[in-house]
Amino acid sequence: MPTSTQVQLVRRPQGWPVPEDFRTVTVDLPDLGPDQVRVANAFLSVDPYMRGRMNDAESYVAPFALDATMTGGAVGRVVESTSADVPVGAAVTHDLGWRDVAQGDAARFRVVDDDLPLSAYLGVLGMTAFTAHVGLLQIAQMKPGEVVFVSGAAGAVGSMAGQIARLKGASRVIGSAGSPAKVARVRERYGFDAAFDYKDGHVYRQLRAAAPDGIDVYFDNVGGVHLEAAIGTLNRDGRVALCGAISGYNDEQAQPGPRNMARIIQQGLTLRGFTVGFHPQHYPAFVADMREWVSTGQIAYDETVIDGLDHAVDAFLAMMRGETTGKTLVRL
Repeated sequence: MPTSTQVQLVRRPQGWPVPEDFRTVTVDLPDLGPDQVRVANAFLSVDPYMRGRMNDAESYVAPFALDATMTGGAVGRVVESTSADVPVGAAVTHDLGWRDVAQGDAARFRVVDDDLPLSAYLGVLGMTAFTAHVGLLQIAQMKPGEVVFVSGAAGAVGSMAGQIARLKGASRVIGSAGSPAKVARVRERYGFDAAFDYKDGHVYRQLRAAAPDGIDVYFDNVGGVHLEAAIGTLNRDGRVALCGAISGYNDEQAQPGPRNMARIIQQGLTLRGFTVGFHPQHYPAFVADMREWVSTGQIAYDETVIDGLDHAVDAFLAMMRGETTGKTLVRL
């Protein structure tokens, strides 16, 4: 009988997750029913939003259930199928991550082309880059000639947001990152015009030095003092795409809000939160842009790959601590 090894959440984390909050189990898989597939996963995605799902709190997506296998983005190949539309050998993406073998109705799996490495469908052609594209162009409505600031600029979403801003005609793109090596990568590999290490000193002062004439758009992956600094630097009618607030995801007490919110009124600013799952209508435009940029070498993408399902929690925690660059993946 085929089996699947899976990672389950067994306890709600208090602050930073620890290995004891999870367990690994091996389950027997039933025979396929009509129009179902079995997939050997090649890569799993770990993402910051997963930390929120470990809490028992209302959000845009249901929390992970205790004593149940966690889900998340994954890509693999079909090894058994009763579906004419999703045949054996097809490369597919799906949301049944945190397991080495996934099985379910064929409608849950999307067939993808084989012209790029499978891992690309979780990053540069996956949810992270799609999030950057939607946030920058639809939520923040960036226009050519504007100055853009991206926090978490060495991460999976941030590195894409900055490059998309450049490719769409921003006059200046500024990023923040958490180490000198990451700052160098943001400038030299991703093509940002300026970048700074937020650990080096006051974020507002560093941002103002990089953008003496202010910024027009802020793509926020971090929240906290980064958001406060951006509000203090945004020009009249500036816009903020609120994508994430990773600086506070593991805090046991809620962070205080920005102290300069009156400036939102004074400057006529727009702050809009979003999650990409509510914007599927923009996916075709994203794919058209990204395939052109990838095929012509106009966009750079990096992956931090950690091997083994038994290291999936380690990969997640490394990503949350800022120890990874680009898209963080678990290879099976």
